[in-house]
Amino acid sequence: MKERRSYRVWLYAGLALAAIIFIVILSERRPIPKVEVVTVARGNLSAAITTNGKVEPVEPFEMHGLIPSHVIRTHAVEGQSVKKGQLLIELDDTEIQAEVAHAREDLAARREALRIASSGGSATELAQIDSDIRKADLDHSRLQENVNQLEKLVAQQAATQQELIVMRENLARSEADQKRLQTDRAEFVRKAKLDVDRQTLLVQQAEATLRDLEDKLRSTHLTAPVDGTLYSFPFHVNDPTKEGDLLAAVADLRRIRVRAFIDEPELGKLVPGQNVEISWDALPNRKWIGKTEQIPRQVVPHGTRSVGELLCPVNNDDQRLIPNTNVNVRIELDQRKSVVIVPRSALVFDGTQRFVFVVQDSAASSTLRKQEVHLGISDATNSEVVSGLNTGEIVALPTNLEPKDGMRVRVIKSE
Repeated sequence: MKERRSYRVWLYAGLALAAIIFIVILSERRPIPKVEVVTVARGNLSAAITTNGKVEPVEPFEMHGLIPSHVIRTHAVEGQSVKKGQLLIELDDTEIQAEVAHAREDLAARREALRIASSGGSATELAQIDSDIRKADLDHSRLQENVNQLEKLVAQQAATQQELIVMRENLARSEADQKRLQTDRAEFVRKAKLDVDRQTLLVQQAEATLRDLEDKLRSTHLTAPVDGTLYSFPFHVNDPTKEGDLLAAVADLRRIRVRAFIDEPELGKLVPGQNVEISWDALPNRKWIGKTEQIPRQVVPHGTRSVGELLCPVNNDDQRLIPNTNVNVRIELDQRKSVVIVPRSALVFDGTQRFVFVVQDSAASSTLRKQEVHLGISDATNSEVVSGLNTGEIVALPTNLEPKDGMRVRVIKSE
């Protein structure tokens, strides 16, 4: 009896120990990780740059205020089609009208001064100088004749030497007067010529001032410079305006372009003539097609980015795209048809090398094999595989685990 009880005790103890060992072994075994997979296939691929941009007219005509004033009348509304020469807005021109009138009076006075200077200066002054010269010439001739007669009389001892000396001194003074008057006349003419130059400059300055004021006067009655759409018209009656304010902008909105902002690392991919697709969040079902045209030649700051500004003409015949709106830009770089493609999420990067993990099945489980691949173009979700994979092979999408060569996995087909 005792031997039977002892046997049972040892049996139960052995079973308990075996159970403990089994539980420990099970607790130390790791579960086989699950991994999604896809089957490598062929497909079409298009590489593109996706960015943002702004709409602008190809040939905008902006009209700015030239004087501080205020609006007294408007003759159009924003978005309206206008014809060349059509009156758009009137500003108060009271002050500028007075300035123009004063400038015209000043110009008339300057031109009269120039006319006088061009005629040799004051006619009265010049006539007086010429009269004095003629009188001096007559005096000189008379004195010269007297000297000649006295010289004969002195030779005949009919006059004294002293009388001749006095007469010669009078002649010398007459000659000095002649020279002085000729010098005075030359100086008068020289000053008159200088005055012509000065008055000419003053006339030119007065003409320029008048032209500027007349331009400012015309700017108070603003007209459309071309046929087109009045796409900016921010002022209303009684609004004050400052010099330099944009009063109106007109353009043919069938001819627009998009200024696309391309991040610096992608600038080298651009060439003229690439297809451009434009979308606008306000019209989500519409697409506009254009071409790359003017490739950036410099990088500029744009917010927190360094970008090149790419210009893309876009067809806008229905004029639905509006200047200054923000749009989405997709620039098609390359297209490949029926190439081996793999999801970008399947790629593993190691320095300059690219790898995928190919799933290999065995009788018991699946294992991962690290495989190097060489890539071509890529889009947002897929990459072209130039070499390293064949269609039909199964690759892992290791989104939730760190894959390793030879790792055992449980396969989950990706939907």
